[in-house]
Amino acid sequence: TRGLLDSVPRLGENKTQVRLRAIQGQIPPLGERPAGCIFIDRCPLAIEICNQRPDFFQVGESHWSRCHRWTEIEGQPDLARQPIRAEKVEIYTRFEEQVLEVKHLRVYFPVKRSLPQILRAEPPRQVKAVDQVDLEIQRGESLGLVGESGSGKTTLSRAVVGLTEKTAGEISLLGERLPASIGKRSLEVLSHLQMVFQNPEEALNPYMTVGEMLRRPYLSLMNLSESEAQEKVEQLLDAVQLSAAYMHRLPAELSGGEKQRVAIARAFATNPDLLIADEPVSSLDVSVQAAILNLINELQLEKKNSVLFISHDLAVVGFLADRIAVIYLGQLMEVARTADLFKPPYHPYTEALLSAIPLADPQAEQEQIRLEGELPKPTDEIVGCPFHTRCPRFLGDICVAQQPPWQVDDRGKRIYCHIPLEELRQKQTPVFSIKSPRAPDNHRREL
Repeated sequence: TRGLLDSVPRLGENKTQVRLRAIQGQIPPLGERPAGCIFIDRCPLAIEICNQRPDFFQVGESHWSRCHRWTEIEGQPDLARQPIRAEKVEIYTRFEEQVLEVKHLRVYFPVKRSLPQILRAEPPRQVKAVDQVDLEIQRGESLGLVGESGSGKTTLSRAVVGLTEKTAGEISLLGERLPASIGKRSLEVLSHLQMVFQNPEEALNPYMTVGEMLRRPYLSLMNLSESEAQEKVEQLLDAVQLSAAYMHRLPAELSGGEKQRVAIARAFATNPDLLIADEPVSSLDVSVQAAILNLINELQLEKKNSVLFISHDLAVVGFLADRIAVIYLGQLMEVARTADLFKPPYHPYTEALLSAIPLADPQAEQEQIRLEGELPKPTDEIVGCPFHTRCPRFLGDICVAQQPPWQVDDRGKRIYCHIPLEELRQKQTPVFSIKSPRAPDNHRREL
């Protein structure tokens, strides 16, 4: 239980402050359960007596625990924490070089008209999945992109990688403008830009072994020989904490976490300048999620990659990202450094997102903000603020009829809102407060 709690990123915690403690090892196969405590192979407190199956001890009122050493843990809870694999202090460095620049990006999808609509001469309608988005990422930087389902996160990422053609705007990688379609991009460009998809089931070829999939980018994009590619694959598997024996396995023989590690390894194979990770941990349990987040951090530190990390979970994004962009109905609402995003003033949409996240701490206090009103239809033409139909701080006609200005505070936080920042700051309080923060780790990361 302590391992699961330590695996969960908490709001306000960043990779520069703490390291997530994933549970070591893996769950044993059902046919190979240990005779004693079934957690013995993964427990940091396992001793000889743990080879005997423990009883279910009552450790408090309505509280039971199946552990021989529960009295020791009760006196010193930190004894049950999982070990941290690395001990050295790691420094996160960002460089001035701009890796990705997106200007005025639009991705519209036409809606097919019915016969009656054609006869009535109704004009064609469009779904504005991404509308006038500007963002940039520097080398060594992680940018988090958050928003509700349907907000345009995945469409934006697919437009950057070339799987969905943009309607308008510019996408530049390392100063070079990219063609809209992936089919028109050179192999060199493909080697600089890689993507990890949300569902590894769909990203991995079920008929190819892990070794064949990982060798492929080395052979097709980097022109290495078979022997050189084989050596690189072994190093890559070691980097994602998988043994060389996995080279001979098919995806069906892997767990969900192992499949995602293979997908991440394949994305890092060509040492891309930009890695796009589209909700890579949303379907994983919290311990595997922690291992994957640590893995992305370690590989980024080693290779100085830039990362566009997409998620609906602000706690996960807040842990991994240096900056965070909040998107709603295809438009950016707020862009800020991670530490600043969690401090007022907030965009009203960001304020609502923060208040809706469950906190893994019984001592935490949280203000609840319920969004009312209807979500606009994808084909609706929005003139003013796209959030005005649900905004708890709605001002009136100005929000309906006029586009909001981009306001910038003294910390560089950008907010797309009519309400003056000072007024927002006065009206808002921190939407969450943790009274008992997680004890600091010996392994510290400094920015």
